[in-house]
Amino acid sequence: MNMKRDDLIIVKEYCSHSNIESYFINMLENDGLITLEHEGNEKYLPFSELDNVERFARLYYDLRINIEGLEAIDHLLEQINKLQKEIKIMKNDLQFYKNL
Repeated sequence: MNMKRDDLIIVKEYCSHSNIESYFINMLENDGLITLEHEGNEKYLPFSELDNVERFARLYYDLRINIEGLEAIDHLLEQINKLQKEIKIMKNDLQFYKNL
């Protein structure tokens, strides 16, 4: 395993404490929305994925958005983040040229 154990949560324990079904975590992994670590028969959730899992869980359970909808939302959010980064770079370039 590439990550330290301190950076991982056993999926079964996370599901038990957060009232999320393990099948939901498996769906997220199978559809490529999150990445789990595997060791033997145990699945581990990296801390780096917690925000994603919690966001997807709110959308899925509270708003009843299906997995395909989660994929679409995730894709759109990635595009928004990419565009925001591009805008920031362009603003920095513009500011540089304005100061010449």
